[in-house]
Amino acid sequence: MQCDYFSAGRCRSCTLMEVPYARQLADKQANARAALAEVAADVRWAEPFASSESGYRNKAKWAVGGTAVNPTIGILGRDFQGIDLRRCGICEPGLLAAFPLLADAIAAMGLAPYDVARRSGELKYLIVTVSPEDELMVRFVVRSTRQLPAIRDGLPGLRQALPGLAVVSVNLHPEHKAVLEGADEIVLSDRATLPMRINDLTLHLPPRSFFQTNTAVAAGLYRQAAGWADEISPGSVLDLYCGVGGFALHCAPASARSVRGIEVSADAAAGARDSALALPDPARFTFEAADAGGQPEVDADLVIVNPPRRGIGAALAEKLEHGSAGHLIYSSCNVTSLAADLARMPSLRPRQARLFDMFPQTAHQEVAVLLERR
Repeated sequence: MQCDYFSAGRCRSCTLMEVPYARQLADKQANARAALAEVAADVRWAEPFASSESGYRNKAKWAVGGTAVNPTIGILGRDFQGIDLRRCGICEPGLLAAFPLLADAIAAMGLAPYDVARRSGELKYLIVTVSPEDELMVRFVVRSTRQLPAIRDGLPGLRQALPGLAVVSVNLHPEHKAVLEGADEIVLSDRATLPMRINDLTLHLPPRSFFQTNTAVAAGLYRQAAGWADEISPGSVLDLYCGVGGFALHCAPASARSVRGIEVSADAAAGARDSALALPDPARFTFEAADAGGQPEVDADLVIVNPPRRGIGAALAEKLEHGSAGHLIYSSCNVTSLAADLARMPSLRPRQARLFDMFPQTAHQEVAVLLERR
């Protein structure tokens, strides 16, 4: 993949940009196998699930810089000045088409970008997600409600410029610290969730919810997990760190009389419940807003975990080790924490594994493992 921003040294986020994609994929597979060699010596590895080399990201988290008249959307340099990346080649076409119009809308609304050095201004970030149907979710991350009237007044013009605009919200992030968003979200649109059609399911994404940033590879990951679940034919499924229900809703064969999801984000759990309502038998699905790692009971025929990079940790691993689950599907974005967690659960033997390349041009990787109780 050729990237003018990378070649010019303006953005080096894609650290493997100069490495041929086939080599990237082979190196990631070798790294994953090596990381799990001691804890998964007998595992059967499938071929890696490859991604498009470019145009794969469905979500952009841009820092806003420049001025209210001439804003930049992209990243901040070492001097905290904005570097505009609106033609970033790893973003989906629907995002690339929207970026210039969103920059124009920021200028038209008179939204003052946040100046990190001076701690002045209002608009910190612009977070944009595109669905497979080219609908958009746009979130303005601001310091206060001061410019909320300007955003409301600018919505008719924004909708006219972006006919696919489905969800618009404002996130309040008053603190001066290196986190992307705050705790309070104000939805300005009639619709509060973005429908994401994945395989044969529609997942509903609220603004403050996690979803894999590579839609095509996420679909492959869910299909793989669903295939494993079909082979297992569990009577009950427990999905920990379930997000908006992607794994739970896919891994629910007819044999699963109960499917329970646990997710710390109340918004995401609500989105999962909305998604389940469209299925023929929604009553068997339960989604709760709670700490997945703090569950007192983790017993089910099949348990699924998709934790943050830190992994599930010793406490939850011990519960699973001494629990009754016959099978575990572990999806991980960090093979180091994955290896540590698998070592804590020797009674659950890794049987199959597959690498899913969610983030081409970077060293990041997603690995899914199917484990069976000895």
